[in-house]
Amino acid sequence: MKVLVYSSFTFSYLNRARVLFGTLRRFHPDWELVGLITDRPPKGFQFDVKDEPFDRVVYAQDLGIANFQSWLFRHDIIEVCTAVKGPFIHQACSGDADVVMYLDPDTALLAPLDPLVDWLRTDEILLTPHLIDPNQDRAAILDNDLSASRTGIFNLGFVAIRTRGEGARFARWWNDRLLEYCFDDIPRGLFVDQRWCDHVPALFDKVKVVRDPGYNVASWNLSTRKLSVGKDGAITVNGAPLRFWHFTKLGPTGDVMTKRYAGDNYPVYEIWRWYKSQIARVTDPRIPDRYWAYDHYDDGSRIAKAHRVLYRERSDLQEAFPDPFSTRGGGFRAWLVAEGLLDHG
Repeated sequence: MKVLVYSSFTFSYLNRARVLFGTLRRFHPDWELVGLITDRPPKGFQFDVKDEPFDRVVYAQDLGIANFQSWLFRHDIIEVCTAVKGPFIHQACSGDADVVMYLDPDTALLAPLDPLVDWLRTDEILLTPHLIDPNQDRAAILDNDLSASRTGIFNLGFVAIRTRGEGARFARWWNDRLLEYCFDDIPRGLFVDQRWCDHVPALFDKVKVVRDPGYNVASWNLSTRKLSVGKDGAITVNGAPLRFWHFTKLGPTGDVMTKRYAGDNYPVYEIWRWYKSQIARVTDPRIPDRYWAYDHYDDGSRIAKAHRVLYRERSDLQEAFPDPFSTRGGGFRAWLVAEGLLDHG
């Protein structure tokens, strides 16, 4: 079967995507690898896909999303990088791939993913839950169980589908939901793309919940997953091969949560040490930290999250300012100033 794997990111996460796709290339040189980018290269950085470990790039503006500038403005960086996952996977079902798989840019393979493809010979949608074993410790329940209840039972740092039947039907449904309702708004029952997939086992057939502990290992499930390294160097999780790790929140927050639940399970720290060294190796200093081309108006002033929310909740503003990034002739930013919602500065 032909397999296509994609990841959604901005240039500030290019280093993580390079590590992910490098590991994919190592274990699966015959798979098609696609970078889905919602961004523009920063000044002084020459981006050439021929120098990257993925085969091609698709830019979000080329997905055919209606009123793209208006649609984009309604989302912050996390919301939009998850929202575009739906249109891409839906459109990929019309291509020549038999399997389409998504992996977050901050994941990395430690072993081949062939079992996923084998499962998709009978099932058509694969999801990995945040938790596959119940926590007993109160702190772990508060940190992990309740977090999954708020943000979604399944972690959408991974999803895989067959591009036919139920897989294609899921892709169309996910596309529709993410185009309209991919926001971080937990009080309203939304957490970007994840909460929607709580419905998947009820709405679709041929859904496999991957309960193998070797997939999507992360800080939120380390409380119930024990790593071991054999004499041959093979890494296992609760006795199963470690397939891929989700290195979420690289930095102090990730370190704290990892230490809290890894304890004296020392292989965890070795894996993190390896990952950090890989990130350092492929980081380009010409890309500013936390860079995103769409975090400001075209005059260079920053866009506040509250103003994105206001714009997305007001259809009259969307009609009046179809390109809210533009400040030529006034624009949405000038309206905010006139309404006393933004200083002139």
